[in-house]
Amino acid sequence: MSQIPQRIAALRAAMQQHGVTACLIPSSDPHLSEYLPGYWQGRRWLSGFHGSVGLLIVTTDFAGLWADSRYWVQAEQELAGSGIQLMKIQTLASTHHLDWLAANLAAGSTLAVDGDVLGLAPARALQATLAGIGVALRTDLDLLQQMWAERPSLPAAPVYAHLPPYASTPRSDKLAAVRSAMREAGADWHFISTLDDIAWLTNLRGSDVNYNPVFIAHLLLGQHSATLFVGAGKIDAELAAELAADGILLADYAGAKAALAALPAGKRLLLDPRRITLGLRQAVPEQVQISEQINPSTLLKSRKTAAEAAHVRQAMELDGAALAEFFAWFEANVGRSTISELTIDEQITAARARRPGFVCPSFATIAGFNANGALPHYRATEASHSDIAGNGLLLIDSGGQYLNGTTDITRVVAVGQPSAEQQRDFTLVLKGMIALSMAHFPVGTPSPMLDSLARAPIWQADIDFGHGVGHGVGYFLNVHEGPQSISRSQPEATMAMQPGMITSNEPGIYRPGHWGVRIENLLLNVPAADNSFGSFLKFETLTLCPIDTRCIARELLSPAETAWLNDYHAEVYRRIAPLVSGDALAWLQQATAAI
Repeated sequence: MSQIPQRIAALRAAMQQHGVTACLIPSSDPHLSEYLPGYWQGRRWLSGFHGSVGLLIVTTDFAGLWADSRYWVQAEQELAGSGIQLMKIQTLASTHHLDWLAANLAAGSTLAVDGDVLGLAPARALQATLAGIGVALRTDLDLLQQMWAERPSLPAAPVYAHLPPYASTPRSDKLAAVRSAMREAGADWHFISTLDDIAWLTNLRGSDVNYNPVFIAHLLLGQHSATLFVGAGKIDAELAAELAADGILLADYAGAKAALAALPAGKRLLLDPRRITLGLRQAVPEQVQISEQINPSTLLKSRKTAAEAAHVRQAMELDGAALAEFFAWFEANVGRSTISELTIDEQITAARARRPGFVCPSFATIAGFNANGALPHYRATEASHSDIAGNGLLLIDSGGQYLNGTTDITRVVAVGQPSAEQQRDFTLVLKGMIALSMAHFPVGTPSPMLDSLARAPIWQADIDFGHGVGHGVGYFLNVHEGPQSISRSQPEATMAMQPGMITSNEPGIYRPGHWGVRIENLLLNVPAADNSFGSFLKFETLTLCPIDTRCIARELLSPAETAWLNDYHAEVYRRIAPLVSGDALAWLQQATAAI
């Protein structure tokens, strides 16, 4: 943290050199990824704030970091002494920084942002704001490059094939499906930058990004050709030959802009404005027609095939067995030996690593005891963490990447004796999670419309929480994927719920300084009914891990909710018991006992 003021000063010096009044540094890369390789973690390097989402603005006499409520406590701690002011984004106020710019930048001044890491959609909003106040926008500067002497290099890890049986759909079939969507849009070409779309479409995986098995690349797809822009040496000769057999040729990663610039005049290019940067869009010649719509691959990969769903069920069983082993260890040792939040991460990852097909965690484990559990994106560190001792609630949000699926689960467990207030909060969250789990809804329902189902029992107690109820989950891909989102987002046509989608179900209650509760399962959209009223979907619960009944205020559960919980626990026991033995089996039997 002592270096942050010097870094901000160096940025201001670079701004002055280029005649720039203000500089905007987003949390982004050329692929608009959630988790960034070190090369593009400029916002973190400049500010010292480690949250995955945030936006930094620096002027000659001001530095501010915009973050939403998930990160306020963390940001206040990490920004202390830096000279950077926390700018709190209220719910859904994604334009807060634009309002600030409009109010604080003078006409005739210049704002700089690296266009290669600025999404096209937010760029358009920024351009409109600055034009309205007479401020110039420069997008051709990467000011970090001249001041970040120890900037990490681009990832060089090898790319590998995701193989059958887990990759159950050949890449040739996926390419054909995307090309069919291109023809429907009248497009001759389609450019893709989002890494999970590229990994899905090519049946390739990598390790360039923490927690997500993807690799840095761009893809230019024509009706009869495809070019994968990827770092030299990342794909070996054998795999390159397999790709060539499917019509995919390799080119240097840095050549993507030039390829866009060389597209023939009069042809039509399909671009997703929410999944491409301004810099790449500016490379397209004016004579090329643009068709803007969601990447076809984003829609296609969200709808898991029957074969993929079957593999995911197997991954959930492996994950559930690992969690049974972990929780058996935890119950045997808590209160008897020193266990910290860091120990939780180590042990839960080790338990997963003993299961076949495990590759890596799907995100950084969140293990928060009592007050730390009230921070939705808490991360224990060597410098700041708690031991698990005394009475209270331990929140653990974790997940794994397996060759046959991606998992994401949150459980809250009792340590000692939870209070009546803690049991009440836990039960309200459980009621919300069950309400969504039991939902039936028409095919095509916009996913945000389901958000209130999980909130209703919590709202009934005049309580709310600041994050969405659920996000899409990939198939051995990103733990957060679209297009569906069970949240307060504005409903859009692309968010329609379809068979095969996997979505999290994770309502919560957070009491800052005291405790937090979040219970999360993953749900699969499956057919419910076909009748004169239409086609309906319901949820199949995929996650297989007991919910701690010691935390439940049982008088608050209805008979239907109690029946759901008992049925769920019976299913967990039936499928996990054959995979564990000894202490893990004994713990599982006790934890799934009917109430």
